[in-house]
Amino acid sequence: MTWRDLLRLAWGAVAAHRLRSRLTVLGIVVGVASVILLTSLGEGTRQAILSDFSQFGTRIMAVNRGRRRTGGMPGLGATVHKLTIEDGQALRRVHGVERVLLGAYGSARVEFGERARDVLIAGVTPEMPEMFQIPVRQGRFLPAGDPRRGAPVVVLGPTLKRELFGERRALGERVRVGGRRFVVIGVLEPKGQFLGIDLDDRAYVPVSRAQSLFHQDELSEIHLSFSAHVPLPAIKADVRRVLMARHDGEEDFTITTQTEMLDVLDRILAAVTGAVGGIAAVSLLVGAIGILTMMWISVGERTGEIGLAKAIGAGRDQILRLFLVEASLLALAGGALGVAVGVGVGRLIRFLVPSFPFHTRPAFIAAALAVSLGVGLASGTLPARRASALDPLEALRAE
Repeated sequence: MTWRDLLRLAWGAVAAHRLRSRLTVLGIVVGVASVILLTSLGEGTRQAILSDFSQFGTRIMAVNRGRRRTGGMPGLGATVHKLTIEDGQALRRVHGVERVLLGAYGSARVEFGERARDVLIAGVTPEMPEMFQIPVRQGRFLPAGDPRRGAPVVVLGPTLKRELFGERRALGERVRVGGRRFVVIGVLEPKGQFLGIDLDDRAYVPVSRAQSLFHQDELSEIHLSFSAHVPLPAIKADVRRVLMARHDGEEDFTITTQTEMLDVLDRILAAVTGAVGGIAAVSLLVGAIGILTMMWISVGERTGEIGLAKAIGAGRDQILRLFLVEASLLALAGGALGVAVGVGVGRLIRFLVPSFPFHTRPAFIAAALAVSLGVGLASGTLPARRASALDPLEALRAE
C-alpha cells in the first residue's frame, strides 16, 4: 500500500464522519489559536518595549548613585558619595566619551497666567537633544556654559506648551516653575511615550537651577554617550576608574549600559512570552483527548473492515500507519485552521486598535503546526496500535 493509497483511505474515513471530525478539529483549532494569539501578543509587547528603549540609541551609559549588588552584606563603615557636577566634568575627559549629560529631577508646578500644570522638571545640560535624539521645534535648547551657573531659562515639551499656551507663541514668555520666574527659550519636537510615560509633558531647565529648585546638592544620574570606535568594556573600565578615584577608592555607584538593559529586557520578555505560550498550549490537551476519543471509537466501528484488510494481506504496520495518518490529518487541519483564526483575530484587533501590540513570528506558526502534528500522532498512537493488533478472524467474527 503506497502513501498515496494511505492518504486516500484516511481522508475517506475522516470525510465519512464529518460532524465527528469537525468537532475533533475544533478542539485543535481552539488550542492552536490560543497559542498563536498569546505568543503573538507577548512578542508584540516585547518588540514594543525594546523599541521604546532603542529610540534613544544604544551607545548610552548611565551612572547612578549607590552600588547595586546581587547578594552579600555591605561593608561596615562604607559610605556612599554623592554624584556631583564635578564628577560629570571629570568624565568628559575619558577617552571615547563623546557627550556627558548631567541630570537632576523633581516635580513642580509650571504656571502661566491662570493656567498651571504639575509636571516633571528635568534639570539637564545642553547635550540632551543630541544624546536622546529629541530635536528642538521652536527656539533653542539650553545654552552652553558652566553647568554650575545656569540662567533662569526653560524649554517646554510640546504637551506642556499646548496646555499652558494653546496656539499662542510661547518663546520669550515668562513662566513660574516651582514659584520662580523662568523665560521660555524653546519648545521641543513631540517624542511620544516611553513605557506609558509622556515624554512631551515636562520642562527642561539648567541642572544647577533644578538643584536649587529642589534643594539638592547632588545629581540624580549621569548619562554618557560613547564612540563606536572604542570598545565598550574599555570605556566602562575607565569610567569606573575615574569615579573610584574621586570617591576615595569606593565603587559606590552603578554603571549600566543601554545594551545591557536591552539584553536583560529581551531575555525577561522572551521568557514571559514562552511561559504564556506554554499556558495556552494546555488547551491543546482538549484537542488531543478529542482525537483519542474519535480514533478509539473509529477502531471499534471499523473492526470488520480491519479484519477484512488483514485477511487480504494488509500487515500490522500498514494498519498502524493508516490510523496514524487519519489522526495526523485531523491534527494538521486543526492546526492550519487554528493558525488562520489566531492570526486573523489578531490582525482584526490591530485594525480596530492600531496600538495593539501583535506580532506573529514565522517560527510561532511552524511551532504551532509541529505541535499540532505531534499531538495528533501522540493521541492517535494508542488507537492505531489497538487496530493493528486485532486478530483478523476475531475481527471478522465480530462483524
